[in-house]
Amino acid sequence: MRRLFPVPVPAPAETPAGTPAEDREWTLGELADAYAYPEPPHGPSGAWLRANMVSSLDGAAHHDGRSKPLSSDADMRIFGVLRGLADAVVVGAETVRREGYRPARAREAFAERRAALGQPPAPAIAVVSASLELDFARPLFTEPLVPTIVLTGAAAAEERVEAARAAGAEVVFAGAGPSGRVDAAALVTALAGLGHTRLLAEGGPTLLAEFAAAGVLDELCLAVAPLVTAGDAKRIMNGPVLAEPERFTLASVLEEAGFLFTRYRRIHQ
Repeated sequence: MRRLFPVPVPAPAETPAGTPAEDREWTLGELADAYAYPEPPHGPSGAWLRANMVSSLDGAAHHDGRSKPLSSDADMRIFGVLRGLADAVVVGAETVRREGYRPARAREAFAERRAALGQPPAPAIAVVSASLELDFARPLFTEPLVPTIVLTGAAAAEERVEAARAAGAEVVFAGAGPSGRVDAAALVTALAGLGHTRLLAEGGPTLLAEFAAAGVLDELCLAVAPLVTAGDAKRIMNGPVLAEPERFTLASVLEEAGFLFTRYRRIHQ
C-alpha cells in the first residue's frame, strides 16, 4: 500500500525489511492513525458521521446484490480498522438482511486505543428500520458483545418493539413525523445522546442518501475498485436529488493493487 495524497514526506529509500518505504503493507496501527476521527469527534450534528463504501469504476455499489465481489484484502483491512475506531456502526435493515450482518467483534489490535478513549471492546451495531421487520433470533441480536441498537420511527408496531427488546436490543425512536419513517438527522442526534459520537455508516445506498440530504454526513471513505460491472446496480447513494450539490474536500488517497482508497470530508459552513 502507498499513500498518494497528501504527498508523502520524503522517506528513506528502504525500510529495514527491504521494501520501498511507501509501497508496503501498512500495520493496523498505521491505518488506525491515518483514519483517526477528529478529536473531539463532533460535527455540527453533535457526532462525527463517516460512511464507508466501495464502488466499481462504473459506479456500481454492489454486484449481484452484494458488495463483497467489489472488495479486496486491503479493502477488508480498512473495513476492519474503521470498525475498530467507531463507537457505533450504522446500517440499514435491507443491508443487514442482504449481507448477513453479525455482531462486531473485539480485536486485540484496537483494545488499548479503545480503552484510552473510554470505548467498549467493540462497536455497537445500530440497525435502522422503520417497520422493525427483522429476524431477532439471529446472532446480531442474540450474541452481541455490545447490545445491538435498533433505530425506528413512529410506524413501528408495538409487538415488534417488544420483540426487539425481548431479544436484548436497545430500541431508540428517531423521528415522530406522520410518515413514520426514521429521521436521519434525529438518528445521529439520538446516537450522540447515547454517547456514540464516532459513527460509521456502512450503507445501504438509500440510508446514505438520507444522511447526505439531511446534511449530517461529515466524511465519506470510498474505495474505488478497478472493476466494471455494467448492469443496473445502485450507486453508493440512491435517493432524491439534493437541491444543490454539496461540496466535499479530499483528505487522503491510498492505493493498493489498483484499488483507490479515498477519504473526503464535508466542508462545514
